[in-house]
Amino acid sequence: MIALPPELLSHLGSGAWHFFGVFLRVSAMVSLMPAFGERSIPTRVKLGTAVAFTLIVAPAVPTKEFDPEFLSMVQLITTETLVGMALGMALRIFVLTLQTAGSIAAQATSLSQILGGAAADPVPAMGYLLTLAGLTLAVLLGLHIRLAEFLVHSYDLFPTGTTPAAPDLSEWGVERVSYSFSLAFALAMPFVIASLIYNLALGVINRAMPQLMVAFVGAPAITFAGLFLLCAGAPLILSVWSDALFDFMQNPLRDPR
Repeated sequence: MIALPPELLSHLGSGAWHFFGVFLRVSAMVSLMPAFGERSIPTRVKLGTAVAFTLIVAPAVPTKEFDPEFLSMVQLITTETLVGMALGMALRIFVLTLQTAGSIAAQATSLSQILGGAAADPVPAMGYLLTLAGLTLAVLLGLHIRLAEFLVHSYDLFPTGTTPAAPDLSEWGVERVSYSFSLAFALAMPFVIASLIYNLALGVINRAMPQLMVAFVGAPAITFAGLFLLCAGAPLILSVWSDALFDFMQNPLRDPR
């Protein structure tokens, strides 16, 4: 039996701890990130994705000496999991932005109940279509490469074993949620404007001809207008959304306002 040198055993041990520390952050983020962390993705696929990202990120991250004591390991697991979940939730918010924009657009155009349960989350058809199209576009634009770069750069912002300050983390999270709602409303603005014009026109017609059932006449018009705006505006909506997503990956601490 060949005995390994102590230096090699020490090097292998430090490499294993380094791989384990990177895996903690990556796995927590993979469970929440867009496309790869969807609820429809099997758990085994997510685990394989986390291992693949870990193999990519680990060599690019500076190696840190780990203390194998119990309290040190608990701190490492808690810190790295917290950072990974925070970064993953910040990315997941962009998916919720598309769902919120689709819900606003569907409510404005009276299309909120069509195929409402088609997705894992109960969202209207417009929200499901925009979310699926947005995730597909992001993957085609190299989402996996951007995510690997994002994970590597995250160690510049949050070094291994460094716990983020609670006030800073909460303020950062509130800013991301606030920006998500403002972006969702901006993306759904054409549908809101069309709904406003439709309701104003319907009110004028109803005042001029009280005997006419304007709701039955106007329902097909607002449905057609909503579908037309969806087909015509989806490329621009998805372009603005993808730019916002990739801008966040470039600088997650940038003020979204």
